[in-house]
Formats: sequence, structure tokens, C-alpha cells
Amino acid sequence: MSFENRLPVATGEARWHESEAPTVIEPLSDPMLFDGIRSRRVLGYFVDLILIGLLSVAVWFALVFAGVVTLGLLLPLLPLGMALVPLAYHTLQVGGPRSATIGMRLFGVEVRNWTGTRPDLLQAFLMTALFLSTIALTGSLILLVSLFNGRGRTLHDYLSGTVVVRAERLGG
Repeated sequence: MSFENRLPVATGEARWHESEAPTVIEPLSDPMLFDGIRSRRVLGYFVDLILIGLLSVAVWFALVFAGVVTLGLLLPLLPLGMALVPLAYHTLQVGGPRSATIGMRLFGVEVRNWTGTRPDLLQAFLMTALFLSTIALTGSLILLVSLFNGRGRTLHDYLSGTVVVRAERLGG
């Protein structure tokens, strides 16, 4: 039985698109997909942090203005709004058509699920929520998990069934 026959088919989308298919039988066995992935992820995340910071400032001003206009009634939404900024930023971009945040795209990486398809919004939300919660709970120490596997996968990648690969190595 070939590897392809053992993979579950994602609804509405083929596993690896013809133009993206790696030259090996197993989608995640090509080491070129993971060459330099850790440093690219870190650099991409620094770009994302700057963008999230800028978005957070804009949301903060908007919510404070709304709070002043409503005589303080909307001010309790300020912490919730600030917490939603990074969650929405990552979820909407990773679950979108390019499967990558702006920082990831700048450094040539994108997210795929275990079968090679692009993650949907639910899987992107799961990946983001796991990332933010594990970072908050461990003070970023959980990212050291990526040092103990050849694919540079972190704990939130394993738990959400995703993998980050070099976009240009996919061939599409």
C-alpha cells in the first residue's frame, strides 16, 4: 500500500497540488523542505511582532476612544480586544490562501497540515491558540522542542497537526 493511499483526503482540497508535490513519496520526508527553517521562523516572527505591536496600538486607541465616547461602558472590552489582536493576526493569515503570516512570507516559509494541504481557519486557530498559550505558560522555553527534531517542529505544530516548510521548495 503506497503512502498516498494511507493519507486521509481533506474535504474540498487535494493533498499536495500537482505543482507543489515534492519529489519523494512521503510529503514530509524531503529534508530540503526544512533547510534553515528554525532561523527563518524566528526572523519571520520578529517581523510579525512588530506588525502585531502596530496593530495593537491602533486597536488600543480605537477602544480607548470608544470607551471615552460611551462614558466608560466599552472600556472593559480593552483587554479582550488587545488579546484578540495576535490571535486574529495569526489565525486569519495562516488559515488564509497563502498559509503564512507576513513575516513568514518575507522569509519564505508557510504552514501546511500533516497531509500537505493548507490549514483551514479552525486548524490555524488551534495552532495559534496553542502557540500563544504554551508561550505564556512556559515563557518561550517550550520552543526548545524544535531543537530536538529534524523538521524544526514546535509543540504547537505537533499538537495542531501542522508543519512549517520552505515555500520555494514546494515548487508552487
